[in-house]
Amino acid sequence: MPELPEVEALAQFLRGRADGHAVTEVSIGAISALKTFRPPPDALVGGTVVDVQRHGKWLDLMVATPTGEPLHLVWHLSRAGWVRWSEQLSTTPVRPGKSPLALRVRLDDGSGFDLTEAGTRKRLAVHVVEDPTDVPQIATLGVEPLSDEFTEDRLAELLASRNQQVKGLLRDQGTIAGIGNAYSDEILLAARMSPFAMTKSFDADRTRILWEAIREVLTGAVASASGKPAAELKDAKRRGMKVHGRTGQPCPGWDDVPCGDTVHEVSFADSSLQYCPTCQTGGKPLADRRMSRLLR
Repeated sequence: MPELPEVEALAQFLRGRADGHAVTEVSIGAISALKTFRPPPDALVGGTVVDVQRHGKWLDLMVATPTGEPLHLVWHLSRAGWVRWSEQLSTTPVRPGKSPLALRVRLDDGSGFDLTEAGTRKRLAVHVVEDPTDVPQIATLGVEPLSDEFTEDRLAELLASRNQQVKGLLRDQGTIAGIGNAYSDEILLAARMSPFAMTKSFDADRTRILWEAIREVLTGAVASASGKPAAELKDAKRRGMKVHGRTGQPCPGWDDVPCGDTVHEVSFADSSLQYCPTCQTGGKPLADRRMSRLLR
């Protein structure tokens, strides 16, 4: 799933190519992806793209319509969705069916993008709204972790607000916006912390270490992703991972000095996490989550 760094890079990419261009076509290829019906998608046609923003993991194409009313095409790519940009979009009409194409946006110079979704579990979500906060999932987003509002004190408040596993807190979009499964693994490696550490066990020193790890990992990932075309972002994300998705491979070390251990995994019903016992859990491998004691 694209997370904050990739979604930020997609926003930058689309902003650089779409800003100032008029929308000439919005076609729906998957009715299930469209979560709103008023305003209709074709209300965007004739409007001019004025910006592309990111809200957590959501993308927001801002359009000034001919009537003067701003509209927002807002979407969440979920696990299997993606943005496919083309300098010259296909002229074949979009027809709902079994194709991965969910939505097409064409601009006045013939360029534009398709939103696609692979697989059978369709979770891509597209909204056309007058304000992005009309989407409940955006209205309830937590603090942006690279914003000025995300201070050590703010993180301390979030950690103390309820007792939960730290990986769960990092992934909770209503608490901190934009971090998912992959970057939470990377952050916890950088912080040398167990994913199962309980949040109310954090003192000031551990909070500072976690805050620094969040900022460092995300800032580095955003810098690495920035400037890359949409087609290259998935591979770039995989290459940048130290533990996530690297089960059984040598751990490169939280400080980029190999520790001699291998990356371990804990599997869940529909996901998994990766970590290094030497770097994160005092050398103790975590058993299956349903059977292991929580390591602090």
